[in-house]
Amino acid sequence: MSEPTDLDALRRLMPPPKDGDSTVDWAAIASSWGKPFPDDFRHFMEVYGAGAVQNYLSIGRPEPKVPLEQAPRDGMVIETANAEADWETEEKTPELEGTSPVLITWGVSATADMLCWDASDDDPAKWPVVVYHRNDMLWSRYDCGMVEFLVRSFRAEWPENPLGGEFLWDVSEVTFQAQG
Repeated sequence: MSEPTDLDALRRLMPPPKDGDSTVDWAAIASSWGKPFPDDFRHFMEVYGAGAVQNYLSIGRPEPKVPLEQAPRDGMVIETANAEADWETEEKTPELEGTSPVLITWGVSATADMLCWDASDDDPAKWPVVVYHRNDMLWSRYDCGMVEFLVRSFRAEWPENPLGGEFLWDVSEVTFQAQG
């Protein structure tokens, strides 16, 4: 994956909002989760911030990992706990059978799909995207980072749509609404 090229492609497909640019204490995030987050996600947050893609995919502000009872509702910690619970009970594609990924949720769709990283590797640049497709009740892995995943979804470059809705599939112009 060529991260700057992917981010440039994303900017062409999805112009950044004027009010993006989430300032994040990445050292605090890394300390709380026990690992740094991928550079493409960090650059995405600098350019776009938290918000919604096509009013369909919510990409929340990165938050420190805290006990569930202290976590903001519908935030990264709660959604990661939801993903971990679904991982235990739902079907997986063959390459994921028998694996035990370290999941961190970075996005949730309006059709209740969960977009996560498998953060098992020490190098966050090697974290694949792992998606729970709620309609199919199936976990699948995509061997790329978050930005490349989005670009390839917008361009319909996967064998099939990885998400339950068609809002991000094969689109030439994408809107991003920054979280206000």
